[in-house]
Amino acid sequence: MVTVALVTGANKGIGFEIARQLGDKGITAIIGARDEERGRAAAERLGLPHVRLDVTDAASIRAAAAWIEQEYGKLDILVNNAGITFPDGPPSQSTTEEARQVYETNVFGVIEVTNALLPLLRRSPAGRIVNVSSERGSIGRTLDRDHPLWPMLNLVYCSSKAALNMITVSYAKELWDTPIKVNTVDPGWVKTDINHNQGIKSPEEGAAPIVAMALLAADGPTATFVQHDGPLPW
Repeated sequence: MVTVALVTGANKGIGFEIARQLGDKGITAIIGARDEERGRAAAERLGLPHVRLDVTDAASIRAAAAWIEQEYGKLDILVNNAGITFPDGPPSQSTTEEARQVYETNVFGVIEVTNALLPLLRRSPAGRIVNVSSERGSIGRTLDRDHPLWPMLNLVYCSSKAALNMITVSYAKELWDTPIKVNTVDPGWVKTDINHNQGIKSPEEGAAPIVAMALLAADGPTATFVQHDGPLPW
């Protein structure tokens, strides 16, 4: 039986690499992208299917879910990868407009997509939900004066990822006694458009722990927050 995955924000960067690595393992990894042409181009490069999916557009999400149901009848893996940010700055200079824009993608979009696809994930013998978060959403790490994150300030992005971590735990608790596992992964500081390619990791390296969580065995964990070298503090 074919294993079907959906990766949001998959036309470039980490999302594209997640889809590529899943595809290399024989998984039908659907490229979810808000731009139809870019999504199609990425899918053609990988020989994978694509669907237009704007995580800030509920109608687009519903249409994508309906298409996946029609084409495959189920979903085995959901990777909520799409995310945006604004430049760092003092919290006192953050605006509610910036916060709304980031939360629409990083928080509300994850809820909309997960709720729309959950009925199809319930049809899988081993559903997996992986939310792509950030170490910067770790309250424990950001309060550590000896950690490199201490001087970094970005109220909007960091709080959106902290919210995403609680979203992960909440879904994991609801689905605790089901085969569906829900986990959060920090890919690390990866060279992508979101940081103007100033990261230290390649997209291939960033995608690896996400793919590992997407392919968890039945005895694997749920409700965890991890990066490539192990667990992170919430």
